[in-house]
Amino acid sequence: MTATRLSLLRGLVIDVDGVLWHGDHTLAGVNRLFEFLRAHQIAFIIATNNSARPGSEIVERLAAIGVPITDDQVLTSAQATALYLPHVAPRSARVLVVGGQGLKDEVTRVGYQLVDQDADVVVAGIDWDLTYEKLKRATIEIRHGAKFVGTNADKTYPAAEGIIPGAGAILAAIQTATDVAPLVIGKPEPAMFDIAVEKMGVPGNAAAMLGDRLDTDIIGAQRAGLVSILVLTGVTTRESLARTSVQPDWVFKNLDDLCEMWQRAY
Repeated sequence: MTATRLSLLRGLVIDVDGVLWHGDHTLAGVNRLFEFLRAHQIAFIIATNNSARPGSEIVERLAAIGVPITDDQVLTSAQATALYLPHVAPRSARVLVVGGQGLKDEVTRVGYQLVDQDADVVVAGIDWDLTYEKLKRATIEIRHGAKFVGTNADKTYPAAEGIIPGAGAILAAIQTATDVAPLVIGKPEPAMFDIAVEKMGVPGNAAAMLGDRLDTDIIGAQRAGLVSILVLTGVTTRESLARTSVQPDWVFKNLDDLCEMWQRAY
């Protein structure tokens, strides 16, 4: 697609891990990206499949490097999952969570009771303190009839030390033990994109998804009718991109290259 097409974008959904940072390391071009968006009055939502940490941590981390945003400009898969839960079970339902504090906070914020047994729903996401006991408990509850919901199906996660297991690996373990597939809420499923576009207040055909993963960010954007922009600072490499039929609208080495092309479009 031509650089001119970039100038028509009025909203940007931004992934976090592999786009803005790796673990504790902030990637190059982050400040420049947000300065560009503000200068051209382009709305944005930071949408992450990471459900372990609350969205406020993203706000705080960006503020620490001189990028002020608000809580309303962050959408985590934990938030999206909590917003969708009433479609799965009434707010009187009992929920077992396999995941971090961010996911637990969002589930309780919308009115659900957290339990360790006799659950109506099992909600699973990334869990940095995962144990066999947690997997066993989730398996037992689902085999006893609890519904199975997953925040996201990312098989891997781009950490500072390399590519490590993601939430999808945890969902796969539970699915293998129960023969029950989870209802997945996060990218690439439509819920995350629909909520993000609505929060930005822009038409879907004037919005783009900026991410590092083909299986979530790019496929999800294409399904939702958004323009897709891939940066090669996370999971996807040029070699892996060449081996797949999934092709984004634009591919950039990093955020600096994206900003340079975008600036030339104006």
